[in-house]
Amino acid sequence: MPRGGPLNNSRLPVNADRTKSVSIIIPGDPIAQERPKIMAKRGARNRQRKAGLEGGKFPRFWGTHAVEAAFNNPERQIRWIRGTREALSDLELPQGVPVEFADVADLARLVARDAPHQGVVIEVEPLDDMVLADVLSGDPLRPIVVLDQVTDPHNVGAIFRSAAAFDAAAIVTQDRHAPPESGTVAKAASGALEIVPWVRVVNLSRALEEMAEAGYWRIGLDGEAGDTLAQTLGTGPIALVLGAEGEGLRHNVAGHCDVLARLPISSAMESLNVSNAAAISLYAIRMDRGEG
Repeated sequence: MPRGGPLNNSRLPVNADRTKSVSIIIPGDPIAQERPKIMAKRGARNRQRKAGLEGGKFPRFWGTHAVEAAFNNPERQIRWIRGTREALSDLELPQGVPVEFADVADLARLVARDAPHQGVVIEVEPLDDMVLADVLSGDPLRPIVVLDQVTDPHNVGAIFRSAAAFDAAAIVTQDRHAPPESGTVAKAASGALEIVPWVRVVNLSRALEEMAEAGYWRIGLDGEAGDTLAQTLGTGPIALVLGAEGEGLRHNVAGHCDVLARLPISSAMESLNVSNAAAISLYAIRMDRGEG
């Protein structure tokens, strides 16, 4: 049930056509400001993409998990909510946000073609960036995942999901070679985009240097490496570095890793999808530390 009370037809004007889209506003609730934070503090550095994602548009999220996670993140600013009456009645809606009823066909026009919106679409503002130093000063037992030119939003979203499942501290990407926050990333992440901090840096090699200075052991995944991942794991903080499918790690990024390692897959298969490789590696790190 929405925090403002039942979302029902009594909110509509008496002469309204109840089969059409109608906009309503749920009044603000000061208690909503006191919701416990579920994410680490994000830095104030928030580049131009905040106002210029995807051709100047704000990101739109769809699907129950992505939308509920956005609602539960006190740092996420929701611009508007649209959905079917049935879908919205099952959600706790944030206060003070414009809400509009819409049918399935109307919602489909708001999102990517064939996107499984599940009866709800929201428009949001991108989250503020988090500063790498904030992550490096956190729990050293939680690995950091570094993505080198992994640009496919489905893969990035899936890696966020695995990072949340295996308690990674953050995802680190380069500004110019990573997708923006989007409905596709949020849907693939299944709520993890609101949980796992996303650190964007100008220079990935410099970020790896900062990790080394903070005591992180930097492991780059490379299918041609001599050692397996299990052979290279240490007891200290770990930064797991993954490259794009096909191209792998760039030379300079690989040169900023302490060691290169491979996953011991069958010779019948040349390689793994990067999101699968990330999930297996994060699982291996967790098991190595006796957390299984």
